[in-house]
This record gives sequence, structure tokens and C-alpha cells, in this order.
Amino acid sequence: MFSNRYIEQRVEKGELLRESGRNPYENRVARDSFTADFLDKFNYLKDSEERRDESQSCRLIGRIKFLRLMGKASFMRIEDSKGSLQIYLSRNNLGDWFNTLKKVVEVGDIVEVEGYPFVTKTDELSLHVSDFKVVTKAVAPLPEKFHGLQDKELRYRQRYLDMIMNPDVKEVFQKRSQIVSAIRHFLESREFLEVETPMLHPIAGGANARPFITHHNALGVDRFLRIAPELYLKRLLVGGFDAVFEINRNFRNEGMDHTHNPEFTMLEFYWAYHRYEDLMELTEEMFGYLFETLKLEQKLQFDGKEIDFSAPFQKIAYLESLVSIGGVSEEIIHSRDKIIEFLDSNNIDFNRDASLGYLQAELFDNFVEDKLINPTFITEFPIDISPLARRSDRDHNIADRFELFIAGTEVSNGFSELNDPIDQYERFKKQIDAKNSGDDEAHEMDEDYIRALMYGMPPAAGQGIGIDRLVMLLTNQISIRDVLLFPAMKPLNNEIEIIGE
Repeated sequence: MFSNRYIEQRVEKGELLRESGRNPYENRVARDSFTADFLDKFNYLKDSEERRDESQSCRLIGRIKFLRLMGKASFMRIEDSKGSLQIYLSRNNLGDWFNTLKKVVEVGDIVEVEGYPFVTKTDELSLHVSDFKVVTKAVAPLPEKFHGLQDKELRYRQRYLDMIMNPDVKEVFQKRSQIVSAIRHFLESREFLEVETPMLHPIAGGANARPFITHHNALGVDRFLRIAPELYLKRLLVGGFDAVFEINRNFRNEGMDHTHNPEFTMLEFYWAYHRYEDLMELTEEMFGYLFETLKLEQKLQFDGKEIDFSAPFQKIAYLESLVSIGGVSEEIIHSRDKIIEFLDSNNIDFNRDASLGYLQAELFDNFVEDKLINPTFITEFPIDISPLARRSDRDHNIADRFELFIAGTEVSNGFSELNDPIDQYERFKKQIDAKNSGDDEAHEMDEDYIRALMYGMPPAAGQGIGIDRLVMLLTNQISIRDVLLFPAMKPLNNEIEIIGE
């Protein structure tokens, strides 16, 4: 790993630092301010006659991103988390240390510098260095500056290098943090309580998905990484909490594409004595709060499309959308045989033994979903694809449920909760039949959850929002891997090569 000739040369330079009595991995460091603070504070010097202020002293820390060595002087550009700054070094100020650092300092090194502000002949506010210390000697060279780090695959695998070479990447993750913080504040301001529920489950429940399985040695039993926190959060409603939420990771052992990663972040919240209609209204309010807090325009660009987030969002019933948006004839959508014939004629692969609701879902997935660009609530889902949702009082074949679609992708799922323990037990039994018939994503029977419902869960509504997909929309990133710091990647046979200069 250290046999690359560029690395060998840098290791040798680290040794030269040690020989000169300087630790190449210094720990005693100090920073007065960031580069952006420096530029803001001393910008007035550009209009002053003196163009410098030697009475002012600042200490900064940053990574060298540019280096131009000359005989008696040198210019460097250092970068920190807030920006970058040009610094000027001379033999007159640093003495013999200047000659040594010319031999040992390179692009990529992290340095601590102290000096006074001045403006160069090219009108650039800079730091005139009086003290220079190597804080961390980088022994792997950065990619050359003109082409940078372009390979997407390598950028995901070496995110640390991606952030060094592409500062805009850090902006996406800073925005992600702001989004999560704003959501948390929004819910807390409405008296939702943030809670934490188990990651290791004895039963894989709360969603239709294939779980990851691990083994608990002390208990001698298998456990499942959670696919959803839903059943635990609803137990808390039984226990007496009126409004709870959790922002945390879920794990699903499924395929990967531009909107799916095996581990992902979900917001789930549950609200006693409310209905799914209340959730849709709350969701619109949440989006309004996010856009106001993040100072976003109501119309955003995403993947070449303009999306209008103005409230109220469009609402359309599931079966109606098959006709009005999907273009499927109404005489088809209520007949299993006709749906099967229609799907066959369109060369769509599907389970021919599926129920009517699942066949209608095939129609929706193939002919409606990608046409939902502006935020749209699809309501009144078939009951047989909604095993945890409450039946509609108006029509027992549909659920009091909605999903929010934006830019052709599901962003949120919510419904009035099923709190009838007998109905829930019967639905779990149907899920077991589906699992025994080969559906490895069907729900398991969770008897403890049924027991909890038997003690009485208040009427409630619950919702999940995919944080990763939400961040994609608000930062115009078309791949989920661009909003995950360390996305799942297929392992390589060989070690990643160190990029040479």
C-alpha cells in the first residue's frame, strides 16, 4: 500500500520534518477563525490606501490546494470547511524554515498559518505568513487539479477524497443536515415526541420487504435488521403517547438503483386521534416550513423538470388515476382477467396468481407513477395491498391510505391506522398464506403486536417519509448515492489504486 513512488517520496518528506524537529502529525493546533471570516473581516483593505494591516494577526488551519514555490517567496492556497484563501510566505519572515518547508510541503498537506492581512498587486486579499506549521503530512497525493476526481464510482467509494476535490459535494450533505434538523423542529413544535425503537427485531414487520438476518449469540436466536419501525411506534400509542416520531435507519435486503439503497433513512410519525386527511394537510405544512427555512423557491428544478411545490397538492384516487393518468380503460381495471390480458399485451412481467389489488398495483407502477411530476397525493388504495391500514367506512375494498409522489417517485406513505385486533390478525394470516406461496416480502405474524392492539390503540394516523429521496428532490440529485455519504457498493476484487499526481 505504501509502495507507490509518490507515496514513498512523501513519507520521506515526513521523515525530513521529524529530523528538523517538527512533528508531521502535530496535535497542538489553534485556529482564530475560518477563511470566510478572514475574507469578510478584512475586505475593507481593498479600499484602503495602505492595503495591509500588520497590527492584525490571524491564525488559520486549512489544506493546501495550490502551491507555487519560488526562490525567496511562495504563494499557496489553503482550504477549510468555509472556503479558501491565498497565503504568502517569504524567506524574510520565516528564515531557514522557509528553505526546509520548500522541500517538504506539498499539495494535500494540512497546515496552520499565522500572519496579517494584505492585498496583493492583483487585488486579492491574502494572508502574509509569519508562522507556518505542518499539522498533517498527507502521504497520498491528490488527483491533479485540472481534471480532479471525475470517476463517479471512485467518488462514492472514496467519499473523503470526493469531498476534498469537489467542495460542492459537502454542500449537499450540509443541506441534508439542515433538512433533517428542520423536520425535527417542525414536529417538535407540534408536540410530537422523538423516540428510539429497536434496530434488531425478532420478527421482520411493518413493511413488505426482504430483511437482513443476523444471529444473536447470547440469546441463541436469529434477529432481523429492521425493515420499518412502524409496529413498535404504534405500541407507544397503546402505551399512552399521543404523537411520536423517529428519524433513523431501515434495512432492506433488496436490489439497488438510483432510488434504492439497502440501508436508508426514514422519518415515521404517528398521531393519535387524527385521520389520514390530517396527515396530508400536515405534510403540506411541513413542506411549506422546509421551503421557508431553507429559503427555497416554490418551483424547483429536478432532473430537467420544473416541480411546483405550491400548496395545496393535487389529490386523486388510486383507481381514478389508472384511467385519467395511466390511460387504462375503466372496463379493464375492475377485472382480473382483463388486467392480465392488458399486462400481457404490454409485455409486462407479473405474478399471474396475484389478487385484483396487486394486479391494479402493476397497472399503477407501469402506467401512472412516472407521470406524477408535481406533488400528488394518491388516495384510496386497494385494501389487499395495505395490510396495516384501516378499511374505509365507505368501501371495505379500499384503505384510508395515501402515498405522495413527486417527480415520478414515491416520497411518502401514510394512512389511518388499523386498530381492530381481529381484523389485523386476519390480515396477518393472509400475509402468511402469501409468504407460504412464495412471497418472501410478505408480513410475518406478530402476535405481540396483536396483543398490544387487544389492550386498545386509539384511533390514529401514521406516515413515513423517505429522507434520502426528499433530500434528492431538494438538492437536485438524481441518484440516491449522491445524498448518502457512504452508499452501498459492490466489492472490488482488487484494492483501489492510489491516484498518482
